[in-house]
Amino acid sequence: MKKINITLVLFFGILLVSSHLFAQSPAQLAKGKQFIIDADIPWQEIGPGVKRKIMSYDETMMMVKIDFQKGGIGAPHKHVHTQMSYVESGVFEVTIADKKQTLKKGDGYYIPSNVMHGAVCIEAGVLIDLFTPMREDFVK
Repeated sequence: MKKINITLVLFFGILLVSSHLFAQSPAQLAKGKQFIIDADIPWQEIGPGVKRKIMSYDETMMMVKIDFQKGGIGAPHKHVHTQMSYVESGVFEVTIADKKQTLKKGDGYYIPSNVMHGAVCIEAGVLIDLFTPMREDFVK
């Protein structure tokens, strides 16, 4: 009888943990991730020719990987978060406030809080975005 009860307890414990993990979105699973394995993180489609991965975050900061196909657009927008971005690959025309700059692999940019900005992908590539504080709207 004890053996059956222990087996049932283990079974239901595993079931409970599994159901909790499956109920979380990929972005929620990234919270506090210390070792970030790119291949383990699924892409999220966010628009025509644009997809992202939430790499890791806590309440104070967030790292996001954005993949753009040629012609993909990061529509002009602003947010309260301070943002820095690194061009991992490709070529982008980035607009910050009233300034435009063409950036390529190895370049980066800084966006203060509440400043209008956007990007157009000239040559397919990837941006690594850092936000502070984290983007709560990305994990809902």
